Amino acid sequence: MMKITKLRFATLLMFGWLCLFSSTAHAQTVSRYTNTTDSATGAITGTQSCTVGVTFQRDIFVADDFSVQDVNFGLLMAHTNRADFGVYLRSPAGNIVTLKSTTGGTADHLNVLFDDQAGTNISTHTANDTATATTIVPNYQRTFSPAASMNSAFVGQSSYGTWSLFICDFNNNSINGTFFQADLYLTRPAASADLSMTKIVSSGSPSTAVYTLSVTNSASSALTATGVTVRDILPSGVTFVSASGIGTYNNSTGIWTLGTNVAPAQTVSIDISVTITATVGTTITNVAKVWTSGITDPDSTPGNSVTTEDDYASRSFTVGGRIPGLAPSISSICSLAGSTTNILDWNNQSWTPGSLTGSATLSGIGTVQFAVSTQGAFSNPLALTTDNTGGFGSGGLSLFQSIEYSTINEVTTTTVTLPVAVPGAQFRVFDVDYALDDFADKLTVTGSLNGGTPFNASLANGTANYISGNSAIGDAGSGGTANDGNVTATFSQPIDTITIVYGNHTTAPADPLGQAISIHDFTFCNPRANLTVSKISTVIDDYISGNNDKYLPGALVRYCITVNNAGSAAATNVSASDTVPTDVTFVPGSMMSGTSCGTATTPEDDDASDGGEVDAVRMNFNGTA
Repeated sequence: MMKITKLRFATLLMFGWLCLFSSTAHAQTVSRYTNTTDSATGAITGTQSCTVGVTFQRDIFVADDFSVQDVNFGLLMAHTNRADFGVYLRSPAGNIVTLKSTTGGTADHLNVLFDDQAGTNISTHTANDTATATTIVPNYQRTFSPAASMNSAFVGQSSYGTWSLFICDFNNNSINGTFFQADLYLTRPAASADLSMTKIVSSGSPSTAVYTLSVTNSASSALTATGVTVRDILPSGVTFVSASGIGTYNNSTGIWTLGTNVAPAQTVSIDISVTITATVGTTITNVAKVWTSGITDPDSTPGNSVTTEDDYASRSFTVGGRIPGLAPSISSICSLAGSTTNILDWNNQSWTPGSLTGSATLSGIGTVQFAVSTQGAFSNPLALTTDNTGGFGSGGLSLFQSIEYSTINEVTTTTVTLPVAVPGAQFRVFDVDYALDDFADKLTVTGSLNGGTPFNASLANGTANYISGNSAIGDAGSGGTANDGNVTATFSQPIDTITIVYGNHTTAPADPLGQAISIHDFTFCNPRANLTVSKISTVIDDYISGNNDKYLPGALVRYCITVNNAGSAAATNVSASDTVPTDVTFVPGSMMSGTSCGTATTPEDDDASDGGEVDAVRMNFNGTA
């Protein structure tokens, strides 16, 4: 048994030596998803009849999105007379598989792992199982193949969504049961990079537009994507001006060559600036698609132009005045990170008027700290007000910053510090605009993680401002109750610090007069650990083949188990177990830990005692695991 006390943005590996007597081990990545919501005693009742479709139900939500390669399902429940009840599993796509029907005779309970590869079918299971509130699974007491094949129904489907367990009673009698735990094991492609594509469009001026293309490699991907290109042939009605960002864009072929690898949880972007040549009222649609990748994508095929795949993106706008920017969906960003949204609503918070610091407490995140510093002078006390509403109604509070600058170079900086990293974030700033001979608002938003190099937020403009580089710049007037001056800032990668810098563009006078913005509510992706486990084997010596060792009887083999946290929250008290096959023998004193297979050199003792341990990792060999 291996127990890890804390794991955050890290990979931890352990390996041990075994003598191999038969069989060959293969690398695979299996993720476990669990529902441990115990039912009340006897909550599985005879009135939940299979014949009328009234069932006991437990759901398991899978936030990861990959093409399922294999499915196993573990169930722990108490119920006498096992033949009375049926068990069914439904995938997010709606396919239903019978795990168990009217078999089992008068035997009691289920403590079973359903596995298509098991040699014996559940229909042969006639012994009593152990299932109580204190029974610990996994490992499950027994393994059987289900009544119907899970892989035939589920392999190739997307893992994302709600998987549902149904239990019902065939005999409608007075025998009741109790649910304790279900474990869904999904195998994902071992060597894949899940790429997705997004596109937003914003105005540079009434006659220009900027397309921002972004490619993201999912945090759950096993590999870094290499050789990635994107095809974006500009539509009629616009002409190419320039491109800036990562890689190069060839306007003749429409190919954006990233020129860099895309690691798991990384996003790479480019801005393509165009001049609008179409007449007013024309709708212009631009599409982009991941065109090539050197690594397999589990749910998309590069270059096939299938519009329903997540590596395809499309944006349209109608010519006429400035184009308001389209911000990406924060719900989609959180979902890609396997997370949910969490809203910091200023209406539920407080701020001492005039104070340059404040805080807001969010369940699941903790206390978010705000600090404001300015080189100018506040015209009004820094406070939560309804002076600017951004078109969202008169009752919404925002952090109002009304400032008098004496020079064009002065700025106000708002620093938002989170107690824990979040996978993504989004917020609006109201009233970023312009007044002739008065001011020209300039807003720049950056983020950082663990004190690292700051990176730019994705900004979506309103009709009173435009995006230039990494800033939103006001060039038209906006009223306090209008949405013309709104700017939406989005982070689609982990952050723990946000910096908002507010000042003036070069079009402002040398001595600007009073100006103001309001920082509206924040939406954060909830912190979430995202643990995956993979395992590889390496023949060290077969004592026969010299430099070409093979998996032969008597060979010495090293197993390397990798536990990886691709999430933004620390995973604590993590444990992993690995049952040793009956046809291998463990070599005592061979377990070691480290951050990679090649550097796992820290010795771990074979017993459960901590006396011989030198680090936070604990391992023990108990005879089978």
